[in-house]
Amino acid sequence: MASLAEENYLKALYSLTTQKEGVNVSELSNLLKVSLPTVNSMVKNLKRQGLVNYEKYKPLSLTEIGKKEAALVLRKHRLAEMYLVDKMGFGWEEVHEIAEQVEHINSSVLFERMDELLGFPKIDPHGSPIPDKNGEVIWKSHEKLSDCKPGELVKLIALVHSTTDFLKFLNSRELNLGTVIEIKSIEPFDKSILVSYLNHPSETFSQIICDRLLVDVLKP
Repeated sequence: MASLAEENYLKALYSLTTQKEGVNVSELSNLLKVSLPTVNSMVKNLKRQGLVNYEKYKPLSLTEIGKKEAALVLRKHRLAEMYLVDKMGFGWEEVHEIAEQVEHINSSVLFERMDELLGFPKIDPHGSPIPDKNGEVIWKSHEKLSDCKPGELVKLIALVHSTTDFLKFLNSRELNLGTVIEIKSIEPFDKSILVSYLNHPSETFSQIICDRLLVDVLKP
């Protein structure tokens, strides 16, 4: 069984390797805000346990066992977030830090019951997929709002990098998962997008915001 620190490393490496190929030690160090010597020491430890593929000066990757371990930590985190929002009334901007603590509880029966009470959800409150109890993840491809075209009608499905500040921004604009958005126009100079939705007939979002909103294009 992995320690709390080891689980954090596995989860961080899992997150990085799903975003890009060729993760290096310095990227892991930056994400975890831990010194390079500390990261090197932990990575060697994880290699000894058969969880990480590591050779000096080569990219890091998780072994199949490491991927499963990391996915199961993510499963606990995302189920905890969903439970906090769905059953306890927390806002989606409030749950990350709590779930960071809950994810290290070593009780499969607790999370299986949580999953059952929630009705076996496939995504967390931010639209990220919840791995199943075997560590399998069903990834779905979505468009970035910034890649859509004027005149298209889209539904907000998920978020990229759902930080607390970003979620508070979305709250202030009354923008939630499932919201249907009409793209009115795109500014050629800075790629900001004018949209309308619900009680917001005219909202302008920067390209930075639009890059972090994942949507499905609705057919006419």
